[in-house]
Amino acid sequence: MNFEILYEDDNLLVIDKPAKVVVFPERKILKKTLIDFLIENFPNLKNVGKPPRYGIIHRLDKDTSGVLLVAKNNQALSFFQNQFKEKKVIKKYLALVVGKIKENRGKIETLIGRDPKKRTKQKVYLPYTPESKKKGLREAITEYKVIKRFKNYTLLEVLPKTGRKHQIRCHLAFLSHPIAGDKIYKFKNQPVPKGLTRQFLHAFGIKIKLPNKSIKEFKSKLPKDLQKVLENLEKYDK
Repeated sequence: MNFEILYEDDNLLVIDKPAKVVVFPERKILKKTLIDFLIENFPNLKNVGKPPRYGIIHRLDKDTSGVLLVAKNNQALSFFQNQFKEKKVIKKYLALVVGKIKENRGKIETLIGRDPKKRTKQKVYLPYTPESKKKGLREAITEYKVIKRFKNYTLLEVLPKTGRKHQIRCHLAFLSHPIAGDKIYKFKNQPVPKGLTRQFLHAFGIKIKLPNKSIKEFKSKLPKDLQKVLENLEKYDK
C-alpha cells in the first residue's frame, strides 16, 4: 500500500490516507487494513493504545481520503485524544453534494445514533422529540460553507465540531443533499458525476496542538480522482 507521510516527530505520525482503505478492523475483514501496514513500517505502534486501533487517534471512513493522525506513544495518544474530546481540534473536509444548496453557510445540530433498520447506517434524531429519549444518542454538530455551485451539485467546505461515526455523510443526507457517490446514504436514483467511483469526501486539513505547545495545521491535497471529477463538472455541469 502506498501512502504519503505528511509529518513525523517523536510523538506523532501524520498520514495522507488513500481512499478505499479501512483504517483498522472492526468486523471480519480479511484484507490488510491501514494499521497493519503502519505496524509493518513502525513496529513500536504495537505498544501504543489497544488493538485493533493501536495509535490511531481518530478515524476516517474507508472511502474517505485525507489527513489521519497516529500517536507514536501512549502519552501522546492520551494528549491528542483529549483535544478531540474537548473539541479543540479543527477538522476541515471537502464534500461534493447532490443538488444546489441555497445558503452560503449553514450549521446542523442534531443527535445521531445507530439506525435501527440498518446497522451499517447512522440516523439523525431531532432534540426534544420522543425519539430523542432513546439510549445511545449523541450530540452532533456540523458547519459548512459553499465553495462552488454547479448545475446539479454543490462543493462544500465542511467543519465537523463533533466526531460521530458517519457524521458528515449522515448530516448532509438529512439536509436532502447527500454526498455524491455515497453508497450508504444515497437517495433513490441519485445521480453520480462522471468519473466518480467513491464518495466525494476528503479530509484536507487538521489543526491541533502538539505536546511542545506549538499549533500545527496539516493539509492534504485533493486526490487526482476527485480533481478529475471537478474538472468534468466544469465542462459538463454548468
